[in-house]
Amino acid sequence: MKNLFKNIKGDLLGGLTAGIVALPLALAFGVSSGLGPSAGLYGAIFLSFFAALFGGTPTQISGPTAPMTAVSMLVIAGIIGANDGSIEKALPFILAVFLLSGLFQIALGFMGIGEYIKYIPYPVVSGFMTAIGVIILITQCLPILGYDIKNDEQYVEQFKPLAEEHILEKILIAESEEGLLVLENFEETIRRADEINEKTIYIEALSLAKKNSSGVLGTIKTLPRALGKINWIEVILALSTIVIIYGFKKITTSIPSTLVALFIVSSVAIIFDINYRPIQQIPSGFPLIQWNIFTEFKIIQILPYIMTALTLALLGAIDSLLTSVVADNLTKTRHRPNKELIGQGIGNSVAAIFGGLPGAGATIRTVVNIQAGGKTKISGMVTAVVLLLILLALSPLASQIPSAVLAGILVTVGIGVMDYKGLKALSKIPKSEVMVMVVVLLLSVFWNLVYAVGIGLVLAALFFMKKMGDISSKDARISPVSEEKAWQDEKKLSDSFLKNVFIKHLNGPLFFGFTSEFINISKQIPQTASIVIIRMSRVPYIDQSGLFALEDVLMELNEKKILTLMVGVQSQPKYLMKSIGILGTLIPEEQTFENFDDCRKYIILKQDNISN
Repeated sequence: MKNLFKNIKGDLLGGLTAGIVALPLALAFGVSSGLGPSAGLYGAIFLSFFAALFGGTPTQISGPTAPMTAVSMLVIAGIIGANDGSIEKALPFILAVFLLSGLFQIALGFMGIGEYIKYIPYPVVSGFMTAIGVIILITQCLPILGYDIKNDEQYVEQFKPLAEEHILEKILIAESEEGLLVLENFEETIRRADEINEKTIYIEALSLAKKNSSGVLGTIKTLPRALGKINWIEVILALSTIVIIYGFKKITTSIPSTLVALFIVSSVAIIFDINYRPIQQIPSGFPLIQWNIFTEFKIIQILPYIMTALTLALLGAIDSLLTSVVADNLTKTRHRPNKELIGQGIGNSVAAIFGGLPGAGATIRTVVNIQAGGKTKISGMVTAVVLLLILLALSPLASQIPSAVLAGILVTVGIGVMDYKGLKALSKIPKSEVMVMVVVLLLSVFWNLVYAVGIGLVLAALFFMKKMGDISSKDARISPVSEEKAWQDEKKLSDSFLKNVFIKHLNGPLFFGFTSEFINISKQIPQTASIVIIRMSRVPYIDQSGLFALEDVLMELNEKKILTLMVGVQSQPKYLMKSIGILGTLIPEEQTFENFDDCRKYIILKQDNISN
């Protein structure tokens, strides 16, 4: 306990800074999800607090993230559509799915699945993250243009005939379930049909119109109408937000640019009484427990979403553990993956009970926390308290924020979340990996995020198995990475030579399954070593994950001023390493050798020159 409070000043500052950064993003993700800004804020509060308290990454700041919100949107839209377009009727079932995903995460943590997340190949993650960015950018087009289905009477009118059919169909289904529907007597059916009025038909038509214009395909179909009804005030507010976010970063990064944009644009809109569309009302006071999750629970309602809940759990695990790796690199610590999953699961479960969106470890917020001085779990808990105080004190003011401002913030999030590193490497990586990335990207954007990831994993596994089968047939001696043992040509090396030189042996393909172990190479290097030799004569194949892991390791060694030499690089790894600049840039040609003897002579000559 004493150690927990030894960095209290840094943790308070880190938590406060992260909370300020989290505020506009939580509101924006809440609005984007369809549940409103309060859901995003509640999710950020409870997830941040409990994930920090029970998690395995001390500096992690958790909350709603772009990937989790994108999948949550599918759940929300689907369940609302199945409940007559009513958020109130759908909410218990939506939150039940979110609660289930949190419980799944807890189970994954206890099962030790956190250790296996590293086996998800890079092209799948890259394609998915880029798809999330594309989805956010497309779905924010209508809010930026100021288009609101409610104000397009002509569009809603088109759905009235279909709305009448839907209402009559629901009456027949209800009567059938109640045992009232018989051929001899339609009196009850006629009576209920007579109760249908214009208002009922309009509400149903509006629900159908919203459903038809939601998501990527819905947005694309509705875009021509939106372009014909542009609200220039909303456009200006959104564009101003985007310009300030990117422009302010060039002035200083010590103050979060998203918060600056939110404050400036919202203040101008409110002070000058501009006719804009505000976000939904944020309830004041402490969030209430949503008891109807349990009182109105119906397994039949959430049964179709069991796999989606599991996908949310896995996605949250991947998202969080990737952020944990970033935190480890910045703090030179090591997170506990399974404990982190349990913490995330508890946080998401509690958030669901209070009506919050699910989320995960958030990279930007975690980095901000660390840079501001946060070192322990107190910083994540402070972030939650900061957001709670803002909710209690400023919710009436926050409710006046223009929707276009949050749309502008989400555009910058969408641009930032895309994997540009993976996109730039498309022309240089194997075609099979390009196919996996593109398939995941296209299926995620235009079909289903959940199925896209599953198909991507299957494709990646199939391509990898084929590649390994091809290699194994040519070279039966391939073996996995093993403990460091001197090879035959190293057994006569002197102790004085080995004192300054660390030799890393790589056996077998460097692919996504071994990258996490390989990244920890720097921890194996003795303090006395100033030279590292990486022997790759037994590495016949390297994939994109291995390629980028190797690049990260070499960059880290360069930063530490450690001379890195490579021996016996085979043709396939050499081609890819040259194509992205590892060989020739990070490692000059003079530091690569065909055999170990040439490398040894180079080191001896270099040491002699230094001595002289």
